[in-house]
Amino acid sequence: MRDDDEAGGSGELFDEGPFDRGTDEDAGEQSRTEDELRQAAAILDPVPAELRRIAVEAYALHDLDARIAELTFDSLVDAIPVRGVADPPRMLTFHTGELTVDVEVTPHGLMGQLLPPQEASIEVLSGPRAGARLTADDLGRFIGDPPPAGPFALRLRTGDEVVVTEWLRA
Repeated sequence: MRDDDEAGGSGELFDEGPFDRGTDEDAGEQSRTEDELRQAAAILDPVPAELRRIAVEAYALHDLDARIAELTFDSLVDAIPVRGVADPPRMLTFHTGELTVDVEVTPHGLMGQLLPPQEASIEVLSGPRAGARLTADDLGRFIGDPPPAGPFALRLRTGDEVVVTEWLRA
């Protein structure tokens, strides 16, 4: 005798139970309930227009074909403090594949270099606002001011390749 026969089952492996999806009519009822809840939330707790705008613009900054350059060195975390230096510049190193991006963040702006040296156009991404556009010369050097005021990332375009660094807070 099988276990499901002892329990009075129909022989089906899974009988209808509390996890049954229900009928098309039940699905329609659920959809109407979800619609009503969405309307209530929109009226009682609407998403602020500024937040919605920021979300849409942040998504627009998303680059599907870009490679991500990982942070491999941050002087705030990895450096040994130097005695007598009150406010040293922040040094960052990003790495992806064969490309290394060294960046120095100071109160006056950004300064950096691409290794191996190469020309590139660089965008400083800083949230929904259009960021500064920088150009790396044939030695891979770039400079920009003023420094980002909040979270930022760099988008580099070198020929056909697009690389985006991890986001950091300035």
